[in-house]
Amino acid sequence: MESEVEAVHPVGIDMVHRTRPEDAFPRNWVRLARDRFSVAAVLPHDHPFFAPVGGDRHDPLLVAEAMRQAAMLAFHAGYGVPLDHHFLMADLDYVCHREHLGVGGAPTEIDVEVYCSDLKWRGGLPVQGRVGWAVHRGGELAATGTGATRFTNPKVYRRMRGEAPARRVWIPTAAPVPAARAGRRRTEDVVLSGTGRDGVWELRVDTRHPTLFQRPNDHVPGMLLLEAARQAACLAAGPGGIVPAKASTRFHRYAEFGVPCWIGAVVVPGEAEDTVTVQVTGHQGGQPVFSSVLSGPRADG
Repeated sequence: MESEVEAVHPVGIDMVHRTRPEDAFPRNWVRLARDRFSVAAVLPHDHPFFAPVGGDRHDPLLVAEAMRQAAMLAFHAGYGVPLDHHFLMADLDYVCHREHLGVGGAPTEIDVEVYCSDLKWRGGLPVQGRVGWAVHRGGELAATGTGATRFTNPKVYRRMRGEAPARRVWIPTAAPVPAARAGRRRTEDVVLSGTGRDGVWELRVDTRHPTLFQRPNDHVPGMLLLEAARQAACLAAGPGGIVPAKASTRFHRYAEFGVPCWIGAVVVPGEAEDTVTVQVTGHQGGQPVFSSVLSGPRADG
């Protein structure tokens, strides 16, 4: 028999691994059952990085980030995973229902249900598991997602990372591709540079970016790789770009600082007339870093 619903708890931004309140989207949480949580969150209407797309819809990557933060909150607050542990995401899939993600003149309140399964435990703490998400807005299903993650304590993480410096500062020297072609409004948000090769770009890593880099990092954050996939998909799709309403991403290894990371993208043929699907891959040192398939309408559609 399931336990009674617990009291509602507020959220500290450290529980979602953010240092700036404007980049932390969960507001409170409650445990619905042993492995099921409800997280109240907001989608800002005026976030400078996660700006509206397609005219008047919330950015699907904003929704994905809200889901990811809700999962970190569940594991920290619900299962007691210490705040200094590292979260290692192996895969992340999501589907957004754009008809329920319209942007108004104020932040959008959403409810994110987090379902945890396939948990493996060590020393009384989960060390890995799968997560499912269901995002509701005003009672309507706005998005769903699934992911796999594992957790390591600082000592194990440093042993795993070997000689990688605990923190790197990196400022790109290569020029960015034009912001509009990459689906961005601001040049400072562009994370790709041209290579002179069709369908291939170089990842631009700028640790000064306030949203993409908030805590010391010894590798390129997954959020930056998701953004690189989106921008590469926009470039491959051509005029009008793409709104990534659906994406399936696999992370194969860490993207390291100081080594060129090549992002390739190709449009997948045979899709519906009003949908563009793009396969994106990232390689570094001849090894795969991540792969992603993104689908959605054109941004000007």
